[in-house]
Amino acid sequence: MALNICKVCKEKKLLTSALSVCKDCIKENFNLTKPFLDEAHKESRKAFFLPEGEPLKKEGIPCRICAKGCKIPEGEYGYCGLRKNLKGKLIGPKNIEARASWYLDPLPTNCVADWICPGGTSCGYPEYAYRPGPEYGYYNLAVFFEACNLNCLYCQNWHFKYETFNTRYRRLEDFLKAITPQVSCICYFGGDPSPQAPFAIKASFEALKIKKGRILRICWETNGHFNEKILSKIIELSLISGGIIKFDLKAITPEIYYALTGGEVAPVLENFKKVAEFIKERPEVPLLTASTLLVPGYVEDEEVEKIAQFIAKINPEIPYRLLAFSPQFYMKDMPLISKEKAFLALEKAKRAGLKRVSLGNEHLLR
Repeated sequence: MALNICKVCKEKKLLTSALSVCKDCIKENFNLTKPFLDEAHKESRKAFFLPEGEPLKKEGIPCRICAKGCKIPEGEYGYCGLRKNLKGKLIGPKNIEARASWYLDPLPTNCVADWICPGGTSCGYPEYAYRPGPEYGYYNLAVFFEACNLNCLYCQNWHFKYETFNTRYRRLEDFLKAITPQVSCICYFGGDPSPQAPFAIKASFEALKIKKGRILRICWETNGHFNEKILSKIIELSLISGGIIKFDLKAITPEIYYALTGGEVAPVLENFKKVAEFIKERPEVPLLTASTLLVPGYVEDEEVEKIAQFIAKINPEIPYRLLAFSPQFYMKDMPLISKEKAFLALEKAKRAGLKRVSLGNEHLLR
C-alpha cells in the first residue's frame, strides 16, 4: 500500500511518491499542489529529452495537428516531440509517413471495445463482420504511434518514449502492404493517434480503396485530443467502415486530469460530445465508447460516477468500460485496485444511468 505523507496537508494517505500530494489536496488546494505536479511532469519528461512543458511563446510557429495548440519557438520541438521549428518552418513527419509500428493481431483480441465490437461479438453482421460470432481466422492490423500529446505518469506503453527523436519513419506504401486479405479491422493507438492523425487519415482512405467491397473497420483508441477539423475525418472513416472511436476518459475533474496527465480535459469532453452527435447514423455498431483506468487513490468510484453522469447525459446507450490499474512508469509504487473498489465504481456507473457498463482486466484486481 503506497501510504505516503502528502506535502500539502501533511497527512498519511494513499498517494504516489511521483506526485507527493493526495487527491483531496489536488482538488481543494490546486494552487498549492500545482508546483509539485509540474515538477513531477517536468522530471518525467526530462528523462526522455522531451520538452518540459507546452511551447506557448508568442513568437513560435503554431502547430494545429492536435488540440494541444503548441506555438513552437525557433530550434525547439512541440510537446509531443514530433515537430521542430527549423529556420521558420515546422519539420516533422508528413501524411505519407509516421513514427509508428504495426503488427497483425488475431481476432478476437483484447481490444478495449472487444465486448461491443463486430470482430468480437458479430454485431453489425453481415455488413460489418465476416462471421455471426467472433472473427476467428481474421486479424486486426494494430498500428502503434510512437508519440503522444499527454504525459500520463502511469502510462502502460511508456517505452515508446525511447523513440522520441528517432527519425526513422515508416512509409505509407509499407503500411498498405501489411493489409492482408484476412485483415478485417485497423486500430490506431499508442502513444496516441492524434499527433499523427494526418497519416492515419490518408492511410485509412487508401486502405479502404484497396479493400473496396470487403470489410475493413477503422478504429481509434485515443486520449481524444484531436484537432476539431481533423476529428470530422476521424468520424467519417469510422462511420463508413463500421469502426469504433474509443475515448480514454482518464478523469473528468480538471485538477485530477492535470495531475495524472499534464493536460487539460476540456478539449476531450468537447470532442467526445462531437462524436456522440453521429451515433444515430449507424446504430447497428456503436460508433463511440469510453473507458477509464481505475487509479488507486486518484480515480475511484467518486470520479467514475462523475464521468458516467457526463456520458449518460449525452446518451445512456454509450458503452463504458472500467479497467483495472497496473502499476507502471512513474506510478510503480501504487497498489493494484481492490475488487471491492472496482465493483463499487462499476455499480456507481450503472446508477448514473448508463445501460452498457463492463469491467475489464479483472485478473489485475486484488
